[in-house]
Amino acid sequence: MPRPRTALLVPGALLAALLPLSAAAHAAGDPPPVPVDRFEGEVPFAAQPADGIFTWGGDSDDPPTLRLAERADAPEGAEVLTGTYDISGYGGFTHDFAADQPAHDWSAHQGIRFWWEGHDNGRKIGFEIKDGGANGEASELWTTSFTDDFTGWKQIHIPFADFTYRTDYQPVGGIDHVLGLTRMWGYAVTLPTGLKGEFAMDDVEFYGKADQALHASVSTDATVYPVTGGGTARVRVTLATTGAKPVDDPVTVTYATGGGTATAGRDYTPVSGTLTFPAGTPSGTTRTIEVPTRRDGAAEPAETIPLKLTADGAKAPAEVPQVVIDAHGLPYLNPKLPVKKRVADLLSRMSLAEKAGQMTQAERAGLTTPGDIASYGLGSLLSGGGSTPTPNTAEGWAQMIDGFQLQARATRFQIPLIYGVDAVHGHNNLYGATVMPHNIGIGATRDPGLAERTGAVTAAEVRATGVPWDFAPCLCVSRDERWGRSYESFGEDPALVQSMETVIQGLQGRADGSQLSRDDKVLATAKHFVGDGGTAYGSSTTGTYTIDQGVTTVTRQQLADIHLAPYKTAVERGIGTVMPSYSSLDITGDGKGAMRMHARGDMINGELKGKLGFDGFVISDWNAIDQLPGDYADHVRTAVNAGVDMMMVPYTYKDFSSTLIDEVKAGRVPEARIDDAVSRILTRKFELGLFEHPYADTSGAAAIGSPAHRAVARQAAAESQVLLKNSGGLLPLDKREKVYVAGSNADDIGNQSGGWTLTWQGASGGTVPGTTILQGMREAGGNVTYSKDASAPTAGYDVGVVVVGETPYAEGVGDVGNGHSLSLTAADQAAVDKVCGAMKCVVLIVSGRPQLIGDRLGEIDSLVASWLPGTEGEGVADVLYGTRPFTGQLPVTWPKSESQLPINVGDASYDPQFPYGWGLTTRAAVPHGGAGTLRSLAARAATAQRRGDGRTGRELVDQARLLVQRKVGQRMTAAVAKPFADADHLLLTGHYGQALEKLMQAYRAA
Repeated sequence: MPRPRTALLVPGALLAALLPLSAAAHAAGDPPPVPVDRFEGEVPFAAQPADGIFTWGGDSDDPPTLRLAERADAPEGAEVLTGTYDISGYGGFTHDFAADQPAHDWSAHQGIRFWWEGHDNGRKIGFEIKDGGANGEASELWTTSFTDDFTGWKQIHIPFADFTYRTDYQPVGGIDHVLGLTRMWGYAVTLPTGLKGEFAMDDVEFYGKADQALHASVSTDATVYPVTGGGTARVRVTLATTGAKPVDDPVTVTYATGGGTATAGRDYTPVSGTLTFPAGTPSGTTRTIEVPTRRDGAAEPAETIPLKLTADGAKAPAEVPQVVIDAHGLPYLNPKLPVKKRVADLLSRMSLAEKAGQMTQAERAGLTTPGDIASYGLGSLLSGGGSTPTPNTAEGWAQMIDGFQLQARATRFQIPLIYGVDAVHGHNNLYGATVMPHNIGIGATRDPGLAERTGAVTAAEVRATGVPWDFAPCLCVSRDERWGRSYESFGEDPALVQSMETVIQGLQGRADGSQLSRDDKVLATAKHFVGDGGTAYGSSTTGTYTIDQGVTTVTRQQLADIHLAPYKTAVERGIGTVMPSYSSLDITGDGKGAMRMHARGDMINGELKGKLGFDGFVISDWNAIDQLPGDYADHVRTAVNAGVDMMMVPYTYKDFSSTLIDEVKAGRVPEARIDDAVSRILTRKFELGLFEHPYADTSGAAAIGSPAHRAVARQAAAESQVLLKNSGGLLPLDKREKVYVAGSNADDIGNQSGGWTLTWQGASGGTVPGTTILQGMREAGGNVTYSKDASAPTAGYDVGVVVVGETPYAEGVGDVGNGHSLSLTAADQAAVDKVCGAMKCVVLIVSGRPQLIGDRLGEIDSLVASWLPGTEGEGVADVLYGTRPFTGQLPVTWPKSESQLPINVGDASYDPQFPYGWGLTTRAAVPHGGAGTLRSLAARAATAQRRGDGRTGRELVDQARLLVQRKVGQRMTAAVAKPFADADHLLLTGHYGQALEKLMQAYRAA
């Protein structure tokens, strides 16, 4: 069918009338267009390795829906590709060419074009092509975008010269960083986020004759060149060609300084000229342009000198490089002054736009261009889960962040960025990092000193990659195991959570912030303020979530006792930042009803900053303000006035900054509120030493994933194991025993690491370096045979070890009822039944929360809650073989059935499978005795309490606990469980005498 020659922007009916009049002509000398996708059914919906179109997204809700639809107004043929989308993170679709066929050669053409039906929503739509590598999912990605600022069908023309190498994400390491066009694997479309919509697309094809500049480009070694006044900037200009071939024709680069804030002749010597790369010049050849600056004794902000480059015969650099004469002589630059004075001086010099920029945090992948860091004066960037550089190495992270910091040097006051990551159990976004057990396992250790060491290891590995800010720890008090974030909690008891907050000192160092500038410390974040762990099942209104981001309904006393208590401790420990929760809070009787936490000024300004005295800054959660009522201006105004100091607006940083400025100018956000927010942010940046040392200090990089760091993770994994049942003293195992190992999680490091491991949701399989539980058993010297599904013969073994449990998830995606349950899978149940029916057996449950096992408890000899132990499976093997004793205790109540949920220590009705605090031991010295022994321990514990002797008190309560557990065995009743759990809470709050009284009550009921 004839195709239109030029782009049209007309309504569908008129387009249909015009199509027969359009000729298939093309510009003189141009090759005819070559179709890629006509969307007439010739390309299937399929994924690699087949030729096909498929969708993708950040979570289960993000991939768009696709279909082929007959349309009378189709620009070409009878059908178009159409679909709907509602994307919160990222999402789109891809056409990958068949991986078992040769890659395609597009080098004869000028570009790619297609028809798009516009809705005039003003949003950018990303378009990407795939070059080189093994296939479409292992290739270099080159990207551009177009704006939906029209209505009806429009033919979008994209010259190949417009595509730039993606710096925010690449699926593999760099291939050659040159768009070759001779080995192409397809294209992809990224749809707009935060907008519910539909799209239609038709007739993808190549057009035009190849531009000579497609095969050659010139680039500079940086885009910003900071120099001290009087110094000379040296700009290296490099020629690169497709396939690294010498150029066929000469390439001429013309350059000249001009514009900017520096004054020619006074601040610098202007330069201009021409660089020539003759025909035959090899790819990689470099020329240097020197820009001399002049010394100025006056104190002043930084000044910029753009160096404009044009190229003939090659593609010019995407960004204009800038020489920057560093700010100098201003008081805020003086490290000898108190931080408070430095902040006051800098704040007094800043414009409203610069202040708004400091309150803005963007996702690295959301930057339209790196130059936006300076253009918008951004205060912060982050990497969301799975947002990593290529290659994903410590050096790759440091180089990426240094590149972003370099952009910030082009601002007036050269305020450094503060870069943040979710390092929630180690530097979990970094490949090769030490991955700790998730917090639920750390809570099971009952070891505050170990919690602090895990934080210290995490901080050292994070800071060594150039990241000074960690969005951890999570201080939620998890009250319902159906919550998909329950593993992020240290436990269900606020006293337990408070005891584990030693992790803050591991991350930050001293409570006064004096160690934040060290190369092994980071700024920590207490999240999610407040009550996120108390949301009611069924109260969530976010997509298909059932409990996450729902409503927490409490009395004011319950709020203080359960959910606020950990934040009081965090403030006392000097926590640097606090992140509000997505959830809503409904305080009984306050008349406010359920309000989103990002809107609750009474809690952020009033409780946190006022009553608790928090002096750090408040950072919003990912796009959280979009969930507030009203229009976007309402969102911004409400959150900022409520006390949120910095807004995490991953992809809408431009909108946030401009809207905030407008709200201040209109008087709806007080300037004093802006100054307070920016002062808090700047204070932490000064304390971190970022003004003096903005770039990555990688001196500690060699320790990332080191044996010393992994030893801490191994100890944490071992101490987190909770022995729930041990009939006949089956554990520890003897290395001489023949052991039959089975189960889905025995040899899966992805499963044992859980969510928030390399990606937001995590993944099964060999995702990260480390040791699985099976490998740990083998390395311990065990005589082990492995059959994942227990299909191998079971005869002739002394004992079976079945490792079962969950696969990774994060946040509301993991909510029970959202595709997840607390029951073992059919395959896991079958493995338990087969092995435990054939021999004595140990069952390990690798999961982020308790699993319902009661119906099989009778056939299981030993049961272990392994939680999510991270990358060091040897730690689990250590307790299985007795190198270390089992010492872990339940950080949450283990229910008999889902109908019991929520069930927590302190409940009036309390009849669990295993109570909070339960945990058998394999220590050699287990106390013996009866009621008389307990009475003696009680008297001594009361004395220890009066004297404030916590160490003795804890030891006495622990002896009594083990004595009670010995008597109880498997005869657990409500009469035993309730006082037993209460005793552990009393122990954590320092009431040792009362804890003994509760244990005596449990003993009598056993």
